[in-house]
Amino acid sequence: MEDMEVGFRNSGTVLLITVFVVALLSAVVIGMLRVITEEIQVMRNQVCSAEAMATGEAGLNDAFAELRGDSSWTAGFADKPFNGGSYTVTVAGALPNLTITSTGTSAQGFVARVAADTTIGTNSPYIIRIDALRVNE
Repeated sequence: MEDMEVGFRNSGTVLLITVFVVALLSAVVIGMLRVITEEIQVMRNQVCSAEAMATGEAGLNDAFAELRGDSSWTAGFADKPFNGGSYTVTVAGALPNLTITSTGTSAQGFVARVAADTTIGTNSPYIIRIDALRVNE
């Protein structure tokens, strides 16, 4: 009979330890899930930022194409659709030195800005030299 009483005491202790171990493991799992969720959000933000940057670069390239055909082009673009987002391009300065600024917006609303200080050639097709390129300034 003494052995049975000792067994009951041990099983109560084992139950208590088991509850603490399960609680500890649950806390670890919840912490890991939180970290993983944050990393997924960071990755998603990085992808959306890259999309906005690519859209801004597309606007800059579109402006270069216009300038290669007509060096006096300064109209720019306003919210021109591209890849689910859009870009806006402005042209400032006087020939041969123009500053072209393209602001790309991704479909998720992320924004990136690319600006290029350029020198435009004098003969058609007009060669464009990029003197300085600024990103997100």
